[in-house]
Amino acid sequence: MKQQWRNRIVVLGALILALVLVVAGCSRPQQPAGQKPAESQGGQGQAADRPRTLRLAHVVNEKDGFHVAATKFKELVEQKTGGQVKIEIYPNATLGDERTLLEGMQMGTVDMGVITDGPIANFLPEIAAFELPFLFKSREEAYQVLDGSVGQEVLNNLSKVNLKGLAFAERGFRNLTNSKRPVNRPEDVKGLKIRVMENPVYIDTFKALGANAVPMAWTEALTALQQGTIDGQENPVNVIYAFKLYETQKHLALTRHTYAPATIMMSQQVWSSFPADVQQVLVAAAKEAAAYERRWNAEQEEGQLKELKDKGMQITEPDAAPFQAAVQSVYEKNQDKYGALVTKIQEALK
Repeated sequence: MKQQWRNRIVVLGALILALVLVVAGCSRPQQPAGQKPAESQGGQGQAADRPRTLRLAHVVNEKDGFHVAATKFKELVEQKTGGQVKIEIYPNATLGDERTLLEGMQMGTVDMGVITDGPIANFLPEIAAFELPFLFKSREEAYQVLDGSVGQEVLNNLSKVNLKGLAFAERGFRNLTNSKRPVNRPEDVKGLKIRVMENPVYIDTFKALGANAVPMAWTEALTALQQGTIDGQENPVNVIYAFKLYETQKHLALTRHTYAPATIMMSQQVWSSFPADVQQVLVAAAKEAAAYERRWNAEQEEGQLKELKDKGMQITEPDAAPFQAAVQSVYEKNQDKYGALVTKIQEALK
């Protein structure tokens, strides 16, 4: 008899426990099929107490236009998302050189970057077409192409290599510095050991001018310039100024041989983790930050040139025509690679 009562008590307890579990399950809010819990979604879709933080890296210092663009982007994104997406900026190659940053974005270990287009060509070769020598006569021509359908097509194509292009900022028109002699004619470049980006167009351009083109990362180039193992480099005025190249380079030639874009970009994997409304914010903020950085570069250049001259740099402004003629072989050599895109660029400029 006692055993029967024990059995009844066990059964009753089990029924009560089952009833409690059913009631608890019914009281829990239902999650729509296929939707992630709020705390795992990025941006505006995530829980208010869990903002998402993105790490944005670049390889230059805080005086450079890249940092200006990054800072503006941070301000806009945090404002437009009400602080639900935060941006942490890592300058000075803290997270690695540009190739390392690109590889990190492909793997999803680096969230974002402001990257010179030269190294991007190792991942998406067609982007190098924008940096063919003397392709653009002015900033305005470059902006017309980069901000139009041609530029958008290239940004979209970055998804093929697991990267997301948001907008084109700029590195700007590039100029030649060296420690040996003034450059007024193409012949003056012959024999100089010049650091160039790890990009076939830059290598071909300086070989065509008779230089010994040495491709290397920017972080390595700074040491090589200080040690005198290379004679010179080529970069826009803002980089020459920001990195105090007057300390190792006596001569600056305003050759403006190439207009160099820079891409505000992110990991495709990270991009895909955000809902559509936050993606729209990221693109809009990138475009606005890019336009802001371009204006900043243009406003700074005159004053920077004056300071470089005051610091002892000898500045020349050679006629572009002889240099243009000297590098025509670069177009011929790369016709198969970039001819179709160059045609689109030329059509866009008509």
